[in-house]
Amino acid sequence: MNILGYLQKIGRALMVPVATLPAAAILMGIGYWIDPNGWGSNSALAAFLIKSGAAIIDNMSILFAVGIAYGMSKDKDGAAALSGLVGYYVLTTLLSPGAVSQIQGIPLDQVPKAFAKINNQFVGILVGVISAELYNRFSGVELHKALAFFSGRRLVPIVTSVVMLVVAFPLMYIWPLVFNGLVHFGESIMGMGPLGAGIYAFFNRLLIPVGLHHALNSVFWFDVAGINDIPNFLGGAKSLAEGKAVLGVTGMYQAGFFPIMMFGLPGAALAIYHSAKPQNKTRVASLMIAAAFAAFFTGVTEPLEFSFMFVAPLLYLLHAVLTGLSVYIAASMQWIAGFGFSAGLVDLVLSTKNPLAKDILMLIVQGFAFFAIYYFSFRFAIKAFNLKTPGQEDEEEGAAEGDASPVSGDTDSLAHAYIALIGGGANVVAIDACITRLRLTLNDTAGVDEAAAKRLGASGVIKLNKQNVQIIVGPKAELIATRMTQLLAGKGISAAIPAAAPAAPVAKAAVAAPAQKVTGDLVLLAPLSGEVVTLLDVPDAAFSSKAVGEGLAIRPSSNLVLAPVDGVIAKIFNTNHAFALIADNGAELIVHIGLDTVKLGGKGFTRLLEQGSRVKAGDAVLELDLEYLSQHAVSIISPIVLSNVDQFDSVAQFATGHVEAGKTALYTIKAK
Repeated sequence: MNILGYLQKIGRALMVPVATLPAAAILMGIGYWIDPNGWGSNSALAAFLIKSGAAIIDNMSILFAVGIAYGMSKDKDGAAALSGLVGYYVLTTLLSPGAVSQIQGIPLDQVPKAFAKINNQFVGILVGVISAELYNRFSGVELHKALAFFSGRRLVPIVTSVVMLVVAFPLMYIWPLVFNGLVHFGESIMGMGPLGAGIYAFFNRLLIPVGLHHALNSVFWFDVAGINDIPNFLGGAKSLAEGKAVLGVTGMYQAGFFPIMMFGLPGAALAIYHSAKPQNKTRVASLMIAAAFAAFFTGVTEPLEFSFMFVAPLLYLLHAVLTGLSVYIAASMQWIAGFGFSAGLVDLVLSTKNPLAKDILMLIVQGFAFFAIYYFSFRFAIKAFNLKTPGQEDEEEGAAEGDASPVSGDTDSLAHAYIALIGGGANVVAIDACITRLRLTLNDTAGVDEAAAKRLGASGVIKLNKQNVQIIVGPKAELIATRMTQLLAGKGISAAIPAAAPAAPVAKAAVAAPAQKVTGDLVLLAPLSGEVVTLLDVPDAAFSSKAVGEGLAIRPSSNLVLAPVDGVIAKIFNTNHAFALIADNGAELIVHIGLDTVKLGGKGFTRLLEQGSRVKAGDAVLELDLEYLSQHAVSIISPIVLSNVDQFDSVAQFATGHVEAGKTALYTIKAK
């Protein structure tokens, strides 16, 4: 994965802990509304709510470590989250002032101040990333039988704790330098006052297209460089009393976003609608109304921003400049409000009772002004430079209103449609989602039908490189992504194996069609010699959860992989790590050699038969280099599963212990 792709992966994982902020904002906002002066001392209910919200805000660094470790893990397993927690506690304990004093043999009062701030989001992110990588590497490791209990996922927290010992020592010398650099950067912005806030806001918007704005936000919104604008603002009167907040200053990195999210961008949406060609206005109206409402009510602006970000970059640059100007004006005038999630109506209302809020009504007045500025400047630019905003596309680029195939708006129909327009299941490597985006890793993005995506209602399609594409679909992104994953895991052989290597769909003519009717019982012979492993013990969530299908796995001791039944080889992946076989009775079988072996790029595998070949039980399909695979694969445990199990009565009579390839009955498939 390239650097940009990896950073975006971190950005996606960051959304897991960041998503907890709205809960903190609501709890603390209502608490301050009830007791704006006593922050709980005058009301037990207010204290209850404020303390509940503070439990989230005060532990964001831990949430970052746990959430990122979980979000970046290959199968989103709880063991990864536990590893993040273990790693965080080990590292922060070793780098606490008391520990540094003991380890370095210096008086406690001479320990650099940086270590008093070691429990911060920066360290949480670092630990989360390291823990996720360790989980992805070691969660499938098999230890000697004497230590078998600690194999797989149980091994990862142990490895993480040891690695954090190693990480702690360089950080003892590097962290003070990093901390001082961040503090200097933050202080230089703080020293610039409102101008610095405006510069920050400008770059905040510019980084949205690559998803790196979260890194910049952490410096100004959280306690990485001592600014900590969001927690200090949410702290309200308590922050004032403790000297952490200054009335009219704390919140300056947030307040100016409200006029943009609630008013400016809806003004841009109206300009885009009025600039659309007459035949496209109905389509554009539905898109702009939904996007503008999301921006106004919740502060989620991606559906609207991505509608013009890449088709009209000049407009997006103008948007970034105007955002910087808005934040500068609000900071200069000390019109202050804050948010726990984003600068929408919900957070503005919750800010009204926060004692740090100041002249909130003026932010609304400023918002009306920016609505007009956005509307007229966007409409002028679109017409003057013939910018291809939604509805302004040339006829060959945009779909005519009547060309759109009627697609139901329900999640299931959309998931099917998006799978089709990205090239089908065979083109999919990984599916993920942000708040409003489908983040897809494909074998080749050239096959993505952008026009079809827009007909479905997508705001935009961003091809980051040959493998990564993002489709802006709005607030239903996560639901659609989840359904797409379910469909690919449970339907169709070509999509049944997650993270498949590039492979062209099987041409109908290339497969000698077996009997499609599911009839008769079927006994599978072991395709490999070795020890039987139940699917529940396979260290891969897709197989152990039986999402791919029902069956068994084998820890192989033989080099030849045989056909377990009579049938047709429907697919052999280009990396030769797996094949799909359709038995004569209609059973769809998957033989997957090792785990994550797609990453080996075909090394360790030799293909003996071609896709479309007809086989008899016992025919050799692949030859393995077991020595190479044992050294380089995450695990050599090889699942053999029935993917269309729902079409049969049951899978029974499982083998145990050692099996012989082509001789031992592995399991029996019972017909209905």
